[in-house]
Amino acid sequence: MGEGKQIARAARKQAIRRKAQRRHSRFYERCAHWSFSHHDGEPICWHRERWVLAGTALLITALSGFILPAWASAMRPEATAPAHDLLPLALPKAPAATMQAPTVEDWRVVQVQPGQTLSDIFQGQGLSLADLQRVMDAAGGAASALHNIRPHQEFDFLLGNDGGLRGFRFDKDQASRATVRFDGAKPTLVVQAREMERREHVAHGTIDSSLFAAGAKAGMSAAMVGKLADLFKYDIDFVQDLREGDSFTVVYDDVYRDGSYLAEGDIIAAEFVNQGRRYTAYRFRKADGSYGWFSEDGRPIQKSFLRIPVDFTRISSTFSVARLHPILGRMRAHKGVDYAAPTGTPIHAAGDGVIKFKGWMNGYGNFVVIQHNGTISTAYGHMSRFASERVGQHVSQGQVIGYVGMTGLATGPHLHYEFRVNGVQRDPQTVTLPKPEPLPAAQLARFKAEVVQPQLARLKALDANIKLARLGSTARNDD
Repeated sequence: MGEGKQIARAARKQAIRRKAQRRHSRFYERCAHWSFSHHDGEPICWHRERWVLAGTALLITALSGFILPAWASAMRPEATAPAHDLLPLALPKAPAATMQAPTVEDWRVVQVQPGQTLSDIFQGQGLSLADLQRVMDAAGGAASALHNIRPHQEFDFLLGNDGGLRGFRFDKDQASRATVRFDGAKPTLVVQAREMERREHVAHGTIDSSLFAAGAKAGMSAAMVGKLADLFKYDIDFVQDLREGDSFTVVYDDVYRDGSYLAEGDIIAAEFVNQGRRYTAYRFRKADGSYGWFSEDGRPIQKSFLRIPVDFTRISSTFSVARLHPILGRMRAHKGVDYAAPTGTPIHAAGDGVIKFKGWMNGYGNFVVIQHNGTISTAYGHMSRFASERVGQHVSQGQVIGYVGMTGLATGPHLHYEFRVNGVQRDPQTVTLPKPEPLPAAQLARFKAEVVQPQLARLKALDANIKLARLGSTARNDD
């Protein structure tokens, strides 16, 4: 069976070969003798044509090995050698073997603790009072800054390997630093100016519970809220008059030294709305170079008289023509206002004037009377003790004249305060206080042009933005 298949396969090959020979008979006639095969068992013989084919193949192979690499190299762009210029350079001299890198001085920073004195601080650094005296002598006029030191104030000490004082640094004032050195033939003093910067802020608040809570919510420090209250204390009683919904807008600045926060700055402009009534204050530099705060009409915010001359907790008794006396037990006129406050709370002069009386006065206890002008005087009773002022001495508004107590007929510590016109007591809470005089005409014009107009526009723009924000919030809540 297998032999039959092989015979059939050979027959097909012979048929295909005969067909190809018939179709390409001319080629076979001309080139059949070029074959490398042998016929009829004859050995291979190299004829002329075979030698030609072999030689041509070898020649083509050799030429390919030489021509192609040469052609590829010829097609590459010629590389241009970079040009080099030789320049003579002056080399720096090698540092002498004796030269050393500058050393970093190890200044020791000491912060003042409550109750400490400058001598305590020096002794705490292992220094003597003689060292402190050397500093005071070398500092000269700058030493005045060392006479009254405050808690948290900082002093820098530079000590030698033996513990001796080599240098001392302190703030001459807010904008300059003084350095005293003892590492030379004689002491030296250098005063350097420090970079001062004021950064402005704008705050707005609405009273919900208290002024301080609203100020904190607006991002103001307690000290700045205190300045705001102090600014408007002549017109607003922040204990009795404040109402929920009252609002304020403040432009103020903070002080930065050498890029770091230093202290609260000043209020530049402020607006306070109390029970629907609007009060304003603008900071302005007067002709004499001093600063003051003025309302929009150019009148000083600081009135001729303080409405309340003491920081109090509550009004324990109001002005009345008939009141049951808590000690005497009978009806009696109470011709002043009693402000309850802890014993020792400072009492301030309500206005500029001269001390007319100072001493014991029946039921008033320790008593002071100040005459302010030809018609107006103020009286202060139940003091625990007096300040150092004497009868006939001039006092300024806000100056401490005594301290809260309960001397005389009193059931608890408080200030009894009277406001008298031509010797007749008036209710301090309702009496019309005289208005201060406005700025002179030339300063008033400059004040309105340089301060009021730009700051008022700023406050109005801020109020408008706040109202828009509230409307947007209301609309979102309605949705």
